[in-house]
Amino acid sequence: MNIFRFAGDMTHLISILVLLLKIYATKSCSGISLKTQELYALVFLTRYLDLFTDFISVYNTIMKLVFIASSLAIVWCMRMHRLVRRSYDKDLDTFRHYFLILASLILALLVHEKFTFQEIFWAFSIYLEALAILPQLVLLQRSGNVDNLTGQYVFFLGAYRAFYILNWIYRYFTEQHFSRWIGERLRAVLLVVFAYL
Repeated sequence: MNIFRFAGDMTHLISILVLLLKIYATKSCSGISLKTQELYALVFLTRYLDLFTDFISVYNTIMKLVFIASSLAIVWCMRMHRLVRRSYDKDLDTFRHYFLILASLILALLVHEKFTFQEIFWAFSIYLEALAILPQLVLLQRSGNVDNLTGQYVFFLGAYRAFYILNWIYRYFTEQHFSRWIGERLRAVLLVVFAYL
């Protein structure tokens, strides 16, 4: 593991902790897109199918389990927690996220490393993760009101993406036969566009 991946994992973990802090401390999910959170849950559930087949390291396994559990916990809170779900604003969270799922699936079927079940879902998760922030950004734009913790969540999520782009660039130049590069190019383009907006 290189320093960029570790920094990316830690900033991603911080973004999740900030979001959980917001939800639990304020008993509110206002300003948070449930659709983005559902997309992230789908990303981690499909990306980490290898938990059942491959062991890489204890660190890797723990991080995968943390990302799956935390994303499902956030979705559960926003959908089921009796106080938190009242603050969810469906009227602002109207992005049609099913199109993102469909586009990511089609792209994964067309552009992948190997045509296997696990590889298709891994590619799907990479493409979907690059797009998953869109409903959140649209919600923030529509509401025009970004509270401090929501802003920090989006900032740390962007930092995570930036570190992971550096991780993939580093791996591209230091590892032989490293070809999982297309999804990261898409992430890089989207990150630049969102930073500009």
